[in-house]
Amino acid sequence: MSAVRIIIVNYRTAGLTVDCLRSLAPEVKTLADCRVVVVDGGSGDGSAERLAATVRDEGWGGWVEVLPLLENRGFAAGNNAALRPLLTTARPADYFLLLNPDTVVRPGAVRALVDFMDAHPTVGIAGSRLEEPDGTPQRSAFRFHTVASEFEAGAQIGPISRLLSSRLVAPPTRDENHPTDWVAGASAIVRRDVFAAVGLLDEGYFLYYEETDFCLRARRAGWRCWYVPASRVVHLVGQSSGVTNPKDPPKRVPRYWFDARSRYFRKNYGLLYAGMASAAWLMGFALRRLRASVQSKPDLTPAYFVGDFIRFNFLPV
Repeated sequence: MSAVRIIIVNYRTAGLTVDCLRSLAPEVKTLADCRVVVVDGGSGDGSAERLAATVRDEGWGGWVEVLPLLENRGFAAGNNAALRPLLTTARPADYFLLLNPDTVVRPGAVRALVDFMDAHPTVGIAGSRLEEPDGTPQRSAFRFHTVASEFEAGAQIGPISRLLSSRLVAPPTRDENHPTDWVAGASAIVRRDVFAAVGLLDEGYFLYYEETDFCLRARRAGWRCWYVPASRVVHLVGQSSGVTNPKDPPKRVPRYWFDARSRYFRKNYGLLYAGMASAAWLMGFALRRLRASVQSKPDLTPAYFVGDFIRFNFLPV
């Protein structure tokens, strides 16, 4: 039976992490060799102590380890802090499941991923079907970003989106297993051999785009990525970061989002392509604002977004 290690990176979300662990408890019992490492990214609010106490009080010590870090260095670095020792043990696990703290796994979710990976040895990464608490699916299987997709993302106008439907980063959800470019890092299982081929997550990303970058590196190394909807995971969107929560959008998008986007394009496609992608987004956004102005629709863009977008993509910072 394949061995699995689950990694959860917590930052001041101890309550959510405990709920996630509770949902994992029955899953772990169905697998022959499954353990969880909870990395606390220097929360400084007592999270590490609370998590350690909960593990002790619930009797989870046999399958949960809490790894406290001194500082918060982001999602990639937090996962890598657990991955490094796990990958260098005498007998490293076959698979590593990266799981957000703001998730609750449905029964059978982990086993569905493991069974799929066991049956498809050429697949390096697989992602779960993320969904709302009421079961409504979230778009969780994605295409790589392109100049065309950035234009569509900036515009968000029906006719343009339909014209560029084959370029949408987040296409409509499907109910069957299928290959995809990349999957959300909220629940993604990675074969050990992928890390051997491409290395760990890029710690140059603090938050966002790190899973996109990792899946692209895996693709270039010959590993395929699939979406497995039988693995159902509730994702409380944005609860761990506060940035992508549609119910409570940020007043200003943090700089690390802009830095991550810029790093992804520049690193993987070059400076010229990055500039073209950013210019395409601005062109699309200009069309969106023109249409909204004509139709007297409110501007829902986060504060300072356009100025920050220009500043962090086109001006020396």
